[in-house]
Amino acid sequence: MDPRNNPYAPGAGTPPPELSGRDSIIEGAAVALDRIRDGRAARSLIFYGLRGVGKTVLLNRIRQDAEAHGMFAVRMEAPEDRSLPALLAPAIRSVLVRLSRLEAAKAGAHRALRALAGFVSALKIKFQDIEVGMDVEPEKGTADSGDLINDLTELIAVLGKAAAEKKTAIVLFIDELQYVPEEQLAALITAFHNASQEQLPVTMVAAGLPQLLGQMGKAKSYAERLFEFVAIDKLDTEAALKALCIPAEKEGVKYEPSAVSEVLSQTHCYPYFLQEWGKHCWDMAKTSPITGEDARIATGQALAALDASFFRVRFDRLTPTEKKYMRAMAELGSGPHRSGDVADLLGKKVTAAAPTRNALIAKGMIYSPAHGDTAFTVPLFDGFMKRIMQQL
Repeated sequence: MDPRNNPYAPGAGTPPPELSGRDSIIEGAAVALDRIRDGRAARSLIFYGLRGVGKTVLLNRIRQDAEAHGMFAVRMEAPEDRSLPALLAPAIRSVLVRLSRLEAAKAGAHRALRALAGFVSALKIKFQDIEVGMDVEPEKGTADSGDLINDLTELIAVLGKAAAEKKTAIVLFIDELQYVPEEQLAALITAFHNASQEQLPVTMVAAGLPQLLGQMGKAKSYAERLFEFVAIDKLDTEAALKALCIPAEKEGVKYEPSAVSEVLSQTHCYPYFLQEWGKHCWDMAKTSPITGEDARIATGQALAALDASFFRVRFDRLTPTEKKYMRAMAELGSGPHRSGDVADLLGKKVTAAAPTRNALIAKGMIYSPAHGDTAFTVPLFDGFMKRIMQQL
């Protein structure tokens, strides 16, 4: 069929043509943000789950809805090699510049910009990767002590007061939050804890890998009470059917039951993989309906595409020792696996293999779903490891 009309959208954070199975999450987020804007109690949201479940898509959808309701939202992605202040400073500056253009919020926004200038100036020595330029004079005595916890708490509070002047809310959307170091994560949690206690209209909606839940609890023991942690998983069968079939049906194309069965079996109903398989099914089929044979050929093409991009870019970040560890995990299956079993396959003691395991967790390649267990953060990665490293 004509690839120009292919409705599927595989990609990192690319909105799918049919966002199915997430309505209750989107509605819950809308209610929480409306309550925070109105000065009512509600918890900030943290989405956690494996790669490919649609966390970034959800963040973007909720952000767009918040902006449509008059809130000031800014999105950012936490990189592995930058500090939290370096991530936050330009994003906060951006939202304050937008807020300062509104007459009703001009005074509060300018106060917040001066506080941000002090925050940047005080922390540039400790966090040398802060690069944002400020064209206002710092407000002495506000967010400028050089202590991250104190200064970030004061800065977030000033942000909330600026938003309150306009009777709106400021929402920070942060992706890949698991890459923020523990000490800096603790400062972020403390800042929003204070804002929540004062019922200021400033909040955070964030997303990260499964280890984020433990990281936040370790950073601050009260994190589980301050945030609503929402597990984002693969779709159920009904939602997966809609995600796969509805985009094609809108183009006048149907799937044979055998084709649907093949796709759901291969993708395990993970949203990203449904888009990948759907794309290749469409390109392979000559006419409607898409047959089981079309879907089986599409499986080979989809896996080849994933091997060359989605899987490969993650594999290439690993050291030879880390690759061996991942290959040993794959030998045991999709997981989770006992860390001792992985070490046994490598011919090592658990303590000797632990540094490699810790490095892989830090890189976001694996996580520990329970004490002593290890699992891939990328679905289907065990199959890729066997294809790219045929021998353990």
